[in-house]
Amino acid sequence: MPYLLRVELPDVPGSLGRVATAIGEAGGDIEAIEIVEKRHDEGSAVDDVLLEMQSGAMPDSVVSACNAIDGVQVLWINRYAAGGNLFLDLEAVDELTAHPEKALDRVIDLLPDVFRADWAVRVHRTLGVTQRTAAAPADLAFIELDSASRIDVEGDEINLYAGTRIDGNELIVLGRRGGPEFVDAELARLGHLVSLAASLSRP
Repeated sequence: MPYLLRVELPDVPGSLGRVATAIGEAGGDIEAIEIVEKRHDEGSAVDDVLLEMQSGAMPDSVVSACNAIDGVQVLWINRYAAGGNLFLDLEAVDELTAHPEKALDRVIDLLPDVFRADWAVRVHRTLGVTQRTAAAPADLAFIELDSASRIDVEGDEINLYAGTRIDGNELIVLGRRGGPEFVDAELARLGHLVSLAASLSRP
């Protein structure tokens, strides 16, 4: 079973190599790595690492090995049910441009894989949820958003939410059960992908 590890590390040469070595020594086999965010003001980066655990090895050992490296912090680790690879933004763009007239519908299906989220929904101001992926809530209130943002949903302490507007009457919301928190770079990417889908779908 694949695991997704999100780790913050110093943005200096050799850091990723040290993390990869620690993962290997702890019994993890790296399948793919994606840079999620570079935090220039802090001199750090956030990476997603897709890995498989060797027989008998536990993900806790990977967490301990990574956290033991100076300046490295594991932000999240969990099972990754989406398959054996990371789905990247460029792959999503290829999917959207292949059938532009369906781009706004298709982007709902793509976003959970692109952002390693659990679900996505499309919400209309008056109609409510008009499209959703499996595990998404059937009822979610419309929220006024000026740009892609993290969203606080009162009474829900389990899911983390992020959303972006399609136009003045529709928005798209992503949900992650338990984490990790949506970082600023992910919010920017979410806004760009949804804007692209909306532009492509216009006649």
